[in-house]
Amino acid sequence: MNNSADTQKQKKLRDRAEANLAYQNQPDRQPVGNDPRQLLHDLHVHQAELEMQNEELRRAQAELEDSRMLYRDLYDLAPIGYCTLDDEGLIVQANLTAATLLGVAREALVKQPIRRFIAKEEQDTFHFYNQQLISTEGLHTCDLRMVKSCGSTFWVRLSSVCEASPGNKPVYRLTFGDITESKNLEEALRDQKSFFHLIAENLSDFIAVLDTEGSRLYNSPSYEQFFGNVSDLQGTNSFAEIHPDDRERVKQVFMETVRSGQGRQIYYRFVLADGSIRDMESRGSVIKDRDGQVVRVVVVSHDITERNRLLEKLHQMAFHDPLTQLPNRRLFGDRLSQAMAASTRSSCYGALMFLDLDSFKPLNDAYGHDVGDLLLIQVAERLKGCVREIDTVARFGGDEFVVMLGQLDMDEAESISQAGSIAEKLRVALAEPYILNIAHAGEVESVVSYRCTASIGVALFNHQETSQGAILKRADAAMYQAKHGGCNQVRFCRAQAA
Repeated sequence: MNNSADTQKQKKLRDRAEANLAYQNQPDRQPVGNDPRQLLHDLHVHQAELEMQNEELRRAQAELEDSRMLYRDLYDLAPIGYCTLDDEGLIVQANLTAATLLGVAREALVKQPIRRFIAKEEQDTFHFYNQQLISTEGLHTCDLRMVKSCGSTFWVRLSSVCEASPGNKPVYRLTFGDITESKNLEEALRDQKSFFHLIAENLSDFIAVLDTEGSRLYNSPSYEQFFGNVSDLQGTNSFAEIHPDDRERVKQVFMETVRSGQGRQIYYRFVLADGSIRDMESRGSVIKDRDGQVVRVVVVSHDITERNRLLEKLHQMAFHDPLTQLPNRRLFGDRLSQAMAASTRSSCYGALMFLDLDSFKPLNDAYGHDVGDLLLIQVAERLKGCVREIDTVARFGGDEFVVMLGQLDMDEAESISQAGSIAEKLRVALAEPYILNIAHAGEVESVVSYRCTASIGVALFNHQETSQGAILKRADAAMYQAKHGGCNQVRFCRAQAA
């Protein structure tokens, strides 16, 4: 029952009592107590009324106790601290959570200044917060560190409002909750982000963060050597600068990484604005959201142009003659193995030519090895100019060269004819004069014209050949026949009989 209803009920009871009293005081009114039965009835009615009033009072007390317990649950046992402050910043009231967070008995908090529980390094922040709270209406929030009675600090999110009290003095309602764990996580994330940027911005490798369509979201500063200002790259297509011949393959690998969540290593070429080409090696990894969906792809790349150049140089050194750049014995052996395997598959003949220069030693004796090297370089060029692209010219050492002809014909006679034509072409080309420019220290360069022929031995081989050594031995023997026959000649040794 609300206050207004209680007031009206009390007024009605008072009016009724006054009316009864006036009635009983009338001169001709008979005393009520003359009838014992009526008096007993009235007493019973009055007793019933009292019992009803008592029951209503007990119900009101129970409701009051329920309200008190609800207040205790909502206020005292709330998961955040509640405090009421007076206009001087003294704690007037606090709940159990506030006392627990501050490590002080609730009774001991009363009349304590709230500043006592603000960490020393946060006093300026709290002062500014108070000024805002006083001068501006509404809810104010800030994060700062509070200090417990034991001296340890913890992060809280402080929220306050200013209200007017009955005495027209301001009263401050304040709440705070422990956010230390979330602050620690934020700090850890900041540290990780700073660590990532420190690594990304100081590595020579290229780090890119892409969305699932391949658009650039971040590029490490190392990309400046390719594009200049990396901030201009944000939002651009990461596939645009990939060599056209490699682009679709790289796209397919990227989309497979997004689909499967598994990155793989890939090699491709990068075309820069000036048209230069860089060889790149990349590997992607993915970033997933809470639902396990791929949302980002991190690509770490290396510029392997110089590495490839060095590898090519090592390969060249390992498999090519350093003077003439022709294949050496090792590479020639591999090419001959391939030619023998091809002959087995096709039943076509191949031919191996062994060439030895006829008058190379006199040149070396007369002018020195440097001039001899000039002649060998020209010999190599002439040999390469007389054969097909599928054929191989190699230097075996000194003034010895070999030429391998592959895939001639299935007929032996026709193969001999083809090989003979090429051998004769080689003999004629090598017999032409060599013009050698000889440089002397401190003197004018001189020119020497020199003739140097070659003796050529040719050995045919087919699928019945058993070894490289056997083919070389027959070609070498044919070459010596040419030497003994007067030099500048071609001699043949047929394929080994079945």
